[in-house]
Amino acid sequence: MKKPSPKKQLAILYTIVPKDLAGHLFNVTVTVAAPDPEGQVFALPAWIPGSYMIREFARNIVRIRAESGGAEVALTKLDKHTWRAARTAGALTLHYEVYAWDLSVRAAHLDQTHGFFNGTSVFLRVAGQESLPHQVDIQRPADPAAKGWRVATAMRELGARRYGFGTYVAADYDELIDHPVEMGEFELASFNAHGVPHDIVISGRVPNLDMARLQADLKAICETQIAFFEPQTRRAPMERYVFMTMAVGDGYGGLEHRASTALICARADLPCTASAKCAEPGEGYLRFLGLCSHEYFHTWNVKRIKPAVFAPYDLQTENYTPLLWLFEGFTSYYDDLMLVRAGIIGEATYFKLQAKTMGGVLRGSGRTKQSVADSSFDAWSKYYRQDENSPNAIISYYTKGSIIALAFDLTIRAKTGGVKSLDHVMLALWERFGRDFYAGAARGVTEAEVEAIFDEVSGAKLRSLFERWVRGLEDLPLAKLYAPFGVKLADERKNAKASLDAGIGRDPLGAKLTQVHEGGAAHKAGLSAQDIVIAIDGLRVSGNPANVDTLLARYRVGDKVAVHAFRRDELMAFEVVLQGDRVPCITLSQAVAGKKTSALKRPSAV
Repeated sequence: MKKPSPKKQLAILYTIVPKDLAGHLFNVTVTVAAPDPEGQVFALPAWIPGSYMIREFARNIVRIRAESGGAEVALTKLDKHTWRAARTAGALTLHYEVYAWDLSVRAAHLDQTHGFFNGTSVFLRVAGQESLPHQVDIQRPADPAAKGWRVATAMRELGARRYGFGTYVAADYDELIDHPVEMGEFELASFNAHGVPHDIVISGRVPNLDMARLQADLKAICETQIAFFEPQTRRAPMERYVFMTMAVGDGYGGLEHRASTALICARADLPCTASAKCAEPGEGYLRFLGLCSHEYFHTWNVKRIKPAVFAPYDLQTENYTPLLWLFEGFTSYYDDLMLVRAGIIGEATYFKLQAKTMGGVLRGSGRTKQSVADSSFDAWSKYYRQDENSPNAIISYYTKGSIIALAFDLTIRAKTGGVKSLDHVMLALWERFGRDFYAGAARGVTEAEVEAIFDEVSGAKLRSLFERWVRGLEDLPLAKLYAPFGVKLADERKNAKASLDAGIGRDPLGAKLTQVHEGGAAHKAGLSAQDIVIAIDGLRVSGNPANVDTLLARYRVGDKVAVHAFRRDELMAFEVVLQGDRVPCITLSQAVAGKKTSALKRPSAV
């Protein structure tokens, strides 16, 4: 007897059209072949994975309507991002417009120069049918300004040609929203990293872009990271990868995806053919390569190795985890380390980057009040909603997480005589929780499992270090940990420099205090953030922040100065006792000249 053929899955069908470039409007439709007979529910995510803040993308839906068979279908709004359509017997289509004027990596943006969107900003989720295939018809705008536009995305082509408008397909809703789309006229280059094609897409005007250097440097970084996680097979976890970069006058940021990353950078940070050739990248280009390295490392660490609460995501509300120090902090540790291993920078430059991170962690008193575990958990309400008091109240799970990674790396290397390192921990996490994540074994890692892997890999009991470093407030003993590897850590801050101990910004009237550090001279005198300092000892303070340092250079630590400042529209006078500059000045150097530290090397056992 012939077996019946399996029923073909009906796909969820979307179209998206850049309808009004000047008005920044995308027109979107979603068609459901078999809607819920009780009334189909649709919802737009409230946040985007990788950016832990409720953003309420549904506020950008300008208008919405539903129809079936040419007849209008009633829509009932259930909450700020959820709608229910009335019962209907046939296919159901929603038509809606999305306002796109957020020039960031998190949302959507559209004008006469380009279009960009994340699926979380434009594609309503069809409740109960998320596991079905999802098809997207990306249509060319009718505006003549878009005549030369192309499409860049890591989503698989269905009817479209690569870089062209047309139909693309994702296996499910989770994959659909994990493939951002850039459209416009962009610079494009490609390279292979261990056999996997990688595209570089640069939007925005960048005169004399040195694409050849960018290709070579990114290839080295990508191949180093692929080999890091798969030392035997050199097999990447994706079939193709896309670096999507928007170059602007001043900007910085990135957001990871399973087979791509969306980046924004200052055009001055990109390499230039008109610049003198240097062995190592300049400060701006190094910052961009570090960003690329960070987001690419996320391909493994957070896109496939995930906290248990992210498997799966609940995109309608906060997903709390105390583990962001591992997923963001450890990624921040490896992003620069990969630049060394890829041959992009040398040891001296790497030490400067590390020292800068350490100094930043030690600068704020927030580290004495919040652990990185708590910082991770409170990312939704504190780290992503920072204000002028944040340095006094919170710690970054990025920066302190990265030096915790360093501390664990040095500890494991020391305890195992250099046979094991943090590399082995990351490989264990990859093999058990990441490698097969999208192949049916979608399980995230718990806090207890993370700690157990550290103990197992190192052969030592490291649980007490988690209590002290991760859940505790202890400053890391980095000088002691680095010493066995021939590296000297010193704090060379100069206390002779008189300071207000406050962040200084520009203002037409004078110098605005952007932050007032707890226990500093400004704080003790009664000055507050947002105060505008207009005079010091009767001398005018200009709008240039450096002018404050120039005026204070004529005073010694302990001197009293009269400071006049506006708070709102009221002029106030303060007597300030100047303190020594408390900004840490960390340096790292070889204790033995010419000796290369083994702390940068990958153990041969990996």
